[in-house]
Amino acid sequence: MQQIIVYLLVAFAVFFLVKKYFFASKNKKNCSTDCGCH
Repeated sequence: MQQIIVYLLVAFAVFFLVKKYFFASKNKKNCSTDCGCH
């Protein structure tokens, strides 16, 4: 049971990091210099 909880936490952490870094960088590329999303 503890292994299932650990795997879920690791999967959530990896998903959060991928979402934070990869999708955020895509949004910055589509942004103009004066949009205030830096």
